Amino acid sequence: MKKSVLILILIFLSQNIQSQKAEIFKIYNAKGKKVSYKKLLKKAEKADIIFIGEEHDNPVAHWFEIKLTKDLYNKLQENGKGRKLELGAEMMEADNQEAYNKYLQGEIDYKQLKKEARLWSNFKTDYKALLDFAKEKNIPFTATNIPRRYANKVFKQGFKSLDSLSAEEKQWVAPLPIAYDSTLSAYKAMTKMEHMKFMPKHLQKNMPKAQAVKDATMAHFILQNHKDGNLFIHYNGSYHSNDYQGIVWYIKQANPDLKILTIDIETQKDISKLDKKNKNKADFIIVVTPDFPRSY
Repeated sequence: MKKSVLILILIFLSQNIQSQKAEIFKIYNAKGKKVSYKKLLKKAEKADIIFIGEEHDNPVAHWFEIKLTKDLYNKLQENGKGRKLELGAEMMEADNQEAYNKYLQGEIDYKQLKKEARLWSNFKTDYKALLDFAKEKNIPFTATNIPRRYANKVFKQGFKSLDSLSAEEKQWVAPLPIAYDSTLSAYKAMTKMEHMKFMPKHLQKNMPKAQAVKDATMAHFILQNHKDGNLFIHYNGSYHSNDYQGIVWYIKQANPDLKILTIDIETQKDISKLDKKNKNKADFIIVVTPDFPRSY
C-alpha cells in the first residue's frame, strides 16, 4: 500500500470514528447492536485486561489498536487514580524480551532491534507504532508469546516434548504440565479445518495443542506482568481470544476475578449489520469492509 494512500485513510478514520459515519467499519456489541466508540472506550477503561483480536493484515485493526491505546492512556492520566497502562503482544516472543527492553529504554535503535529480535515481516508498518508509543510514555511492553521453535516441537511431538527443555528454556514457556481442554470449540474447530485431512494423524492431534501452548504461555506472561489496579492491553490474532477461549480461558483458570474485555475485528461484506456468525465472539466486534486495502 502506498504511504500517501494510507495517510489519507487514517485521516478519514480519525475524522469519523466519533460520529460513526465512516463506512469503512462499524462497532457492535456481542448481541449485534451498533454502539459508539465512546461507549466502547468507557467500558474498556474499567477493565483489568483487554484483548484486541485482530486480522494480522488489516490496517484498520492496527490503526484501531494505536487509537484505543492512546485514548486509554490519556483517560488514565486524566482520572489521576494511579492506574497505569501495561501492554503485551502475541507478535513478540518471550525470549526476545531483553532486546525489546533495550529498545524501550533507548539503548538500541530499530536497526539493532531487528538484529536482536525475531520481528514479524509486517512489524515496522503494523506494530512499531505501539512499541514507539510505549517507549515515549515509559509504558512496559511484554513479549508474551512462546518462542515459535517450542510451539513447533509441540506440533510435531506433543506436550511431552517440552519436558526435555533445559531449565533456561522452560522460563519462556508456561509452567509445565500445560493444562489442556480438548473440548473447547476453538481447539475442536482446528481439527476440522480443510487442510488438516492431509496431515498425518499425530499432527492433526497436535495442531490444537500447539495453539494451546501459545495461549497458555501468553496468559502466563500477562499474569506475571500485570500489576493489580493497572490496565493491561494485549494484541493478538482473533483466534487467540474469540469466544472467550484461548488466552482468556487460561486467564480465567488462574484468576476468575479479573475483569476481562474482549474486542474482535472481522471483515464483513455488509457492515450495516453484524453477521450472525460474528455475534457473541467478543464483548465488542468491529466489522471492516472487504474493499479496504490490506497491509500485506
